[in-house]
Amino acid sequence: NKSIVYTDHSALKYLFAKKDAKARLLRWILLLQEFDFNVIDTRGAENYAADHLSRLENPYENVFDPKEINETFPLESLNKVAHKDPTGQEAIDILNACHSGPIGGYYGANYTAKKVFDSGFYWPSIYKDAFDLVKRCDSCQRQGKVSQKDEMPQNF
Repeated sequence: NKSIVYTDHSALKYLFAKKDAKARLLRWILLLQEFDFNVIDTRGAENYAADHLSRLENPYENVFDPKEINETFPLESLNKVAHKDPTGQEAIDILNACHSGPIGGYYGANYTAKKVFDSGFYWPSIYKDAFDLVKRCDSCQRQGKVSQKDEMPQNF
């Protein structure tokens, strides 16, 4: 059952007649050869169905109303993080709670810092402090939770 394609795309006829094509064109030729059809070249104005379809209004155009960009969004998000930076013993207590408390799990330094962030706290040295905590943690030392940069080099 052969189909007929009426088109003003004359390159299709050229594509099937071309004997020595580059790899990119060969892929298209091989793909199109899977279908059984004839290409009939027709001027655009004479191809009434395609001409009519191309002139139809797009019913999906402008469906969405344009929204204003909320330029205060980042500030609103940042305001959800606690403004008071914990220092000293308070920061250590927060790290310990996120690392080895009931909600902890003796995870590595990065995950411990993430849990602190998720709890709504932040301070500039959070990653260094989390790394130091994991480095001093006896359970983490036994389980090998310290990062590879602290391991003894394998090549001498």
